[in-house]
Amino acid sequence: METITQILQGCIVGDRKYQKVIYERYRGFALKIVFRYIYRYENAVDVVNDGFVKAFNSFAHFTTGSDAENERILMGWLKRIMINASIDVLRKRNMIPEIGGIPDYVWEISDRSQDADGQLLYKELVTLIKELPPIYRAVFNLYVIDGYSHGEIADKLNIPVGTSKSTLSRARIFLRDRLKKMEEAKLCRI
Repeated sequence: METITQILQGCIVGDRKYQKVIYERYRGFALKIVFRYIYRYENAVDVVNDGFVKAFNSFAHFTTGSDAENERILMGWLKRIMINASIDVLRKRNMIPEIGGIPDYVWEISDRSQDADGQLLYKELVTLIKELPPIYRAVFNLYVIDGYSHGEIADKLNIPVGTSKSTLSRARIFLRDRLKKMEEAKLCRI
């Protein structure tokens, strides 16, 4: 079995065999990132596929590290590509909200980056974030989950920095209220 470094080297030279390995191994990881922005399964799959095409076309610029670091480097790189591909789609649609649920079978797609408890918490978080208005959702995801600064978010979404900050504040209030209601509902059932 090849090491991650050998697989990455194969992708850098454009070997389709290794591209397939990367796609199959990290598709679940990429899909879960995209689902935080795009909620229709068909659209999310399209964004993931577009993201992998962009990744494979850019592998010539990918810099590998040590064998121990390469998977972390790859996952960070893929994450950024998938976020950018998602934001591009949202921008093209003028932040028109996605409607529809995420089918349960999507959560069964393997993602080596999480354990069972992590996947359950992630599913609950994504479901809650889905209730946010689209611009709140995008800013919340970019800032809180993906670690972008308000300046970077402003550039990506073509909004003022102040709008990014106030939108994040409103998103947090919205989520806090939803969590409070969920807790109250749980207490009523007891």
